Amino acid sequence: MAFKSLLSVAGADHSDRDVRTAANLCAEVGAHLSVLILSPPPLIMSAPPLSDGISEWPTQRAHAIAALEKRYSQIERFSQDMARLETTSREIHKLLRATWRCYDVDIANWDQASIGDAVRQRALCNDLTIVGPALLNDINVGPLVINGSLFDTGKPVLVVPEGAEATLSPRRVLVGWDSRVEASRSVREALDLLAGAEEVRVVLVDPEATCTGHGTEAGTDIAAYLTRHGARVSVDRLASAGKPVATVLAQHAIDTSAEMIVMGAYGSRRLRERLFGGVTRWIVGKPPLPLFLAR
Repeated sequence: MAFKSLLSVAGADHSDRDVRTAANLCAEVGAHLSVLILSPPPLIMSAPPLSDGISEWPTQRAHAIAALEKRYSQIERFSQDMARLETTSREIHKLLRATWRCYDVDIANWDQASIGDAVRQRALCNDLTIVGPALLNDINVGPLVINGSLFDTGKPVLVVPEGAEATLSPRRVLVGWDSRVEASRSVREALDLLAGAEEVRVVLVDPEATCTGHGTEAGTDIAAYLTRHGARVSVDRLASAGKPVATVLAQHAIDTSAEMIVMGAYGSRRLRERLFGGVTRWIVGKPPLPLFLAR
């Protein structure tokens, strides 16, 4: 499918790098950009506990002073967060007015209970969510965005690590294939960019040992499917030699000068933090390539 609407999520203390990356991708393919800014959670002012009126008691006086100091500290942090949010919002609007005018910006309160649903609602009405370096470096926000956009919607995510050259028109693409539903969905969601690539390499690791349902020869069925959609496909069957599949794929991406990796996102919704951690660990020390994931 063609990507006509992209989602970018930014926190109040994130830089504008992720939004800039998404805006450049939108300009590349002529897509609309939806930006969701995560504001700090609202400060709930609770009434201080009632005392017994004996203010001269040293212990009670110390407790009261400590409670007031804690409240003032919370208010100060909240004010600083809101100031950063206002700065982030102004910077994003300024950036988008200068680079890509087809956009909208929305704000959602940041808290564990609501952020996943806020991302889900927006991802449902977009073709692709962009997860850039700022989100990857945020262990609090990143998993929630992955959960809301990937697990809760079935929509794809493009992970753009630090140093990667993001594009939705890659010339050489590596597809990690194992005949599972997640791999099939990733190929289906990436069909438009696969059909436009100069070279698509479908890579199977230990296919006889780990995969079934390939037809007469491992990989011929998915290669035929992609060919019917106009992709220029070759199939590489690799032995793991005891190495993790991700390591084999990463090395083959280097060897073949791939510009993007397409693969399925495995694991249950309950294991979303493990997936996020796995993605971030996988890209550390690996080729800085965009990673296209679908569930």
